[in-house]
Amino acid sequence: MMLKSCYKVHNGHFGCCNPTQDISVSRDIFPTSTISLPKFLHNQTSVKAMAKVELRELGNTGLKLSCVGFGASPLGNVFGPVSDEEAVGSVREAFRRGINFFDTSPYYGGTLSEKVLGKTLKALGVPRSEYIVATKCGRYAEGFDFSADRVTKSIDESLERLQLDYVDILQCHDIEFGNLDQIVNETIPTLQKLKEAGKIHFIGITGLPLGVFTYVLDRVPPGTVDVVLSYCHYSINDSALEDLLPYLKSKGVGVISASPLAMGLLTERGPPEWHPASPELKSTCQAAALYCKERGKNISKLAMQYSLSNKDISSVLVGMNSVKQVEENVAAAVELSTVGKDEQTISEVEAILKPVKNQTWPSGIQQS
Repeated sequence: MMLKSCYKVHNGHFGCCNPTQDISVSRDIFPTSTISLPKFLHNQTSVKAMAKVELRELGNTGLKLSCVGFGASPLGNVFGPVSDEEAVGSVREAFRRGINFFDTSPYYGGTLSEKVLGKTLKALGVPRSEYIVATKCGRYAEGFDFSADRVTKSIDESLERLQLDYVDILQCHDIEFGNLDQIVNETIPTLQKLKEAGKIHFIGITGLPLGVFTYVLDRVPPGTVDVVLSYCHYSINDSALEDLLPYLKSKGVGVISASPLAMGLLTERGPPEWHPASPELKSTCQAAALYCKERGKNISKLAMQYSLSNKDISSVLVGMNSVKQVEENVAAAVELSTVGKDEQTISEVEAILKPVKNQTWPSGIQQS
């Protein structure tokens, strides 16, 4: 069964970690022979001396994720062309800085993100156990399909593109666009079989409306779903996820929070034109960004640190496609752990955003 999204933005759909635009996927994937990494990557002394992000346990999985996660959708040219050098450099620098969690999806860039991530991870030349890979199923360039047959085929395709024997986490992608009863009764049992086959180690679900998580978790056997990935619900403008954390903890479910910048709302540049937020939310966030800029502060850094400050969230997932972006995100995390966050400015920004606190937007199909 193929389900089409009822909500389109610009030329594509918005998704769980990053917005996606119609793009060309004809770019040649660079051959492994063209990738060469500097010798210092394998110099453990230099790596150990470098400030790194902290690791946090992910629910009951036993996995320890870097508190900053590498969102790989930009590697699929989702936000514009990314050169081979930028792709390799960003993943290499992330790994050097202690980022061990990489998240992708066959939806990002029409499978290009998975292909590029697979090449760059292989080029690291480190044991498979040193990094954690999550991908997704159910959402594709052509639409949504959470059927057992498609999901089973999907993981084999993903493993081939990623050049891996298994993924650590396979997530049902944006489940609010599917039939939730199908997710419970067909998709997740299929993922359990894939887990038993060793193709995946843990099962996750992703989405925007927080209610879809409780709907599914209340209907599957305890311990079936290991991870939830929520996006745009834990930052300065929207911290609705916080109310759900005790419930998720009681279920032993690990939590990943994506889009700490609210898909561009919490940036000086502002959100893209197609952003589904209301005009009021957009203008209020821009007022907050300007307030920060006038005081020599960066709202994106404040938002990142705000998101990272809750230790019940195992990893904050942010899209990256350049060494500079990696350095900035790692620096924000290291500063938070050593100096702390700017409580005063965050409090002032929260006051500006109070009229639109926890305001979100529609996502998904009407559930019966």
